[in-house]
Amino acid sequence: MTSTDSSVKTELTTALSEPHLFKLIYVNDDKTAMEFVIETLVDIFHYTPTTAEKITVDIHEKGSAVVAVLPYEMAEQKGVEVTVCARSNGFPLQVKLEPDI
Repeated sequence: MTSTDSSVKTELTTALSEPHLFKLIYVNDDKTAMEFVIETLVDIFHYTPTTAEKITVDIHEKGSAVVAVLPYEMAEQKGVEVTVCARSNGFPLQVKLEPDI
């Protein structure tokens, strides 16, 4: 009795692509202290105090500014962190996410 051993190898290829990036934007308001905005930029986004101050001035003067460009999940998480921190400190700071096209 002869036995034929045949094996079939199937090669699967999965195309991986970079995750879509989103801009995390701080929106200016009349209530949130500039010092608080600087603090969140330093603590949550790890900016230097000097850079955080420049971004804060942009937010104040232009009405909003992009503070980070991240994959969606990371941008969403950082946005939640900022919002929770702002609310717990009594500030109405708004953040929004927009696709980085």
